[in-house]
Formats: sequence, C-alpha cells, structure tokens
Amino acid sequence: MKLICIGRNYTEHIEELENERPTDPVVFLKPDTAILLKKQPFFIPDFSDNVHHEVEILVKINRVGKYIDRKFAHKYYQEISLGIDFTARDLQSQLKAKGLPWEKAKAFDGSAVVGHWLPVSDFKDVNNINFSLQKNEDIVQSGNTSFMLWKIDELIEYVSKYFTLKIGDIIFTGTPAGVGKVITNDKLKGFIENKEMFSITIK
Repeated sequence: MKLICIGRNYTEHIEELENERPTDPVVFLKPDTAILLKKQPFFIPDFSDNVHHEVEILVKINRVGKYIDRKFAHKYYQEISLGIDFTARDLQSQLKAKGLPWEKAKAFDGSAVVGHWLPVSDFKDVNNINFSLQKNEDIVQSGNTSFMLWKIDELIEYVSKYFTLKIGDIIFTGTPAGVGKVITNDKLKGFIENKEMFSITIK
C-alpha cells in the first residue's frame, strides 16, 4: 500500500507558508514505513530541529482503479479517518531552495499518523466534515472539508490519472492553517467532529 499526500489544498495554509497557489493538486508519496505504529510515540528525528504537525482528513481506497471519473469516485472509498503528516520543515526548506525533491522531509519513518477509521455512512456530506488538532489541550488546527480547493472525489479523479489506486491505499487530503512545531512531551489529539481519532506523545 502507499500513502498519497496532497499539499496546498487549503488557501489559509498556502498563505501562512507564503507558497504559490497551485493550479493543480500538489502530490507526493510516503512509503508504508512512514506509518507511525499504533500506541507508539512520535520520535523527533535527529536530522531536524523544526518538525511541524499537519492534521489532515484521510480516505482509504477500497477497490483498484485507474483513470477514475469524478462521478464514480465515491465508489472507491467507504472509510474516512484523521491523521498527521509530520514535516521536517527546516529540511524541506533546504531541499526546496536547491530545487530538490523533499521526500526526506515528508516521508521519513513514523512521519504519518493514521487514526481510527469511520464509515462514510457516519457523515451526511463528506464535503462538510469538521476536524481539529489539539496540542496540550489547546486547539492549534481546525478545518472543514468544505474549504478544500479540491474535494475528495476530485482528488481521486486527479491522482488516479498518474497512479493506479489499490485496495488499502490512503489519501492524505491536505492540511488547514495552523501548522506548527512539536517539541518533546507535547501531546497531540485529533478529532473529527467530537470524536477522538488519535492521541500521541512527542518524544
């Protein structure tokens, strides 16, 4: 399985990092080794002094698909979750400045938190889901899928042009504003509506 991640999908996040607004979804991959094991803390890697949390809605693919038409995209997922795309921002900035790929800053071991899964049937509208991230009991990120530049079904259509989607693949749909540095002993909790989806400690 693979993790397909979308960058720059919320306007306010684009602005906070002073990035250019893309004309197409920004796509990058994480390997399965990026998934943080259940009940394990996140260890800040020794190659970064500025790891950021980025909370995101996740979608799990449930059938094989290629060149998926948007009107059929809803048939390719039945579960939604919440996760974190941890980013070594200092390393990413260095790589971007040199015009180099930035997988080392995004796809390192343990850089992907995957929370509990909820059935799509739990939601009246997948394009109107509230989600948030707490750091040490304070809300630091909050968003709603209605503010995505590209909605879930649009992302599935777009990504499937380039990559065959397989059962178990996970799409990270992008983060809203509020990303920030994590430090040792921080406690992060993610919520969809009022349901806690994950809880992790930073080491």
